[in-house]
Amino acid sequence: MGDPTQQPASAAAEPPGPADVAFARRIRKDFQRIQMEHEFAIDEVLTKVSILRKEFLHLHRYNPIEHVGSRLKSPESTLQKVVRLGIDPTPEAVRAHIHDIAGVRITCSFIADTYRVLDALTAQTDVKVLRLKDYIAHPKPNGYKSLHALIEIPVFLSTGPVPVQVEVQVRTIAMDFWASLEHKIYYKYEGRVPDDLVASLTEAAHLAEQLDRRMEELHTTVRGTGGDAPGFDEETLVRLWASSRENTDGGSGTTRPATD
Repeated sequence: MGDPTQQPASAAAEPPGPADVAFARRIRKDFQRIQMEHEFAIDEVLTKVSILRKEFLHLHRYNPIEHVGSRLKSPESTLQKVVRLGIDPTPEAVRAHIHDIAGVRITCSFIADTYRVLDALTAQTDVKVLRLKDYIAHPKPNGYKSLHALIEIPVFLSTGPVPVQVEVQVRTIAMDFWASLEHKIYYKYEGRVPDDLVASLTEAAHLAEQLDRRMEELHTTVRGTGGDAPGFDEETLVRLWASSRENTDGGSGTTRPATD
């Protein structure tokens, strides 16, 4: 028989006091602001990628970017990670210790495109590279491949600029397909994947690499190295030149002198 003087946990629990309520409200406000800042940072990165996409298309008649996606950790998930890591639930501590609140994934056509796009993005003056991992040149033991960059960009708010971190992943279509399959398998088995499936995944990663390199060879054979800048054929240029001369000298064949 239990101790009759022992009160049930529900009865012993005291209702939250004013200090607790004020703390909870501050935490909720802080974490909503943190999420807002990271949402804006994702928008900034997506805008930069969109501009690069259009520039490549206009100047080189080739778009190396197949797909762009993003993810934003919820305030609840961020707070859970704060508790799990045992850090102070302050905006300063969250910004210093949690780096995966905002993420952008860029899927490219070929291996060379992944480096080209990441270089173009990180070369911008307002993008600061905090960490860079090349899992394409140095894959993980299970065969995972991708370029990972932790960048910091300014988000301009009414109170001034705020530096915000964004995780950027750049990979090929084959790498992305493999990573998606691996994630589903590990999720299904809750991380305890049978050895034979791990071996099959690793083999599939090697096959994906062979496919990437073979497709890039075919692309280079068809298109050649480097992008072709848009231009005009000679006949079009001659017509444009003749039209310009005609508009300039009224068809007399001589350039009109400038007048004051």
